[in-house]
Amino acid sequence: MRFVLPGKLEGIGWYSYETARRMALMHPEHEFLFLFDRPFSPALVDGENVTGYRIRPQARHPFLWYAWFEWSIPRVLKQLKADVFFSPDGFCSLKSDVPTLMVVHDLAFEHYSHHVSGLVQRFYRYFSPRYARRAEHIATVSNASRQDLMTRYGVNPDKIDVVYNGANTQFEPLDPQEQAKARQQYTDGTPYFVYVGSVHPRKNLVRLLQAFDQFADQNPEQNLLIAGRMAWKTGPVEALLRTMRHRSRVFFAGHLEPDALKAVLGSATALLYPSLFEGFGIPIVEAFYAEVAVLTSNCSSMPEVAGSAAELVDPTDVEDIARGLNRLANDPAYRQQLIQAGRHERQRFSWDLTAQKTWQALEKVMPR
Repeated sequence: MRFVLPGKLEGIGWYSYETARRMALMHPEHEFLFLFDRPFSPALVDGENVTGYRIRPQARHPFLWYAWFEWSIPRVLKQLKADVFFSPDGFCSLKSDVPTLMVVHDLAFEHYSHHVSGLVQRFYRYFSPRYARRAEHIATVSNASRQDLMTRYGVNPDKIDVVYNGANTQFEPLDPQEQAKARQQYTDGTPYFVYVGSVHPRKNLVRLLQAFDQFADQNPEQNLLIAGRMAWKTGPVEALLRTMRHRSRVFFAGHLEPDALKAVLGSATALLYPSLFEGFGIPIVEAFYAEVAVLTSNCSSMPEVAGSAAELVDPTDVEDIARGLNRLANDPAYRQQLIQAGRHERQRFSWDLTAQKTWQALEKVMPR
């Protein structure tokens, strides 16, 4: 549970929190031991069959990742007499002999190595294929990621289950008054597209901003709201912002807690998610539940998740992204078509389904 940080939950943190707590609720006959790498809130270990443990050191650096997974985790699993180890974040322990189910979200670092710092890249390249061989079974969040594991690491397909992510159930359509309130708070009352996610190179914010600048030349009504924290290697984004013709029409909300994100997403003209690479893309599904149109990329897992409910663009082509923005802004009938399709596509995704299918994968490694 090392990514489950109150007030800072993002992709893997949400996955870990939603999946683990639901499995514990669904299976009161079992004992669940939640392992954190820093002090944690008692609210995160709610349930008679759940116990939380803080395991040092804080695993936030390659040397500390190694210490946590190869020294601390084997020791703690042995002390606690764990029957099975569920790792939701793509790491496991090579030194522990406890049967392991590991979740692999993506192999983005294999495709975009220059987006990751040197030491981190070397760690991933060395350990990830070894983790994939070590784990008795793997769950991954899309067929695209499953194929990647098979192709790049030679993992037996019988060893991999596809278990889709879910979406926070609080996302829902908003009434016009709620939408007007959110627009007033975040974009001075004006309509906006919204990007949801942290800001780093793989998320493709530079090309999105360039496309928006082109689009904004001919579309004076629509603005752009960025909802997410500045993560790493943000220099190119910051440099572009200083030269944009329409910089005044780009707003930053920072990282948002769930209630605020619900308001921001549900009040948008469309979600923009032209990432270069994703193992899944949870904001796409959140937009389906919020009944907001989606623009996303035509590569990796995003077409699989979006199905028939998104405007697909080439994320490497600024002109194509701008074309998609123009279509979504100026064709309300098309937006409604995408929203209707999203109502159908969203039925494939819920955290309860994620927990159920993860449990089925976990049973495959449980001692008999």
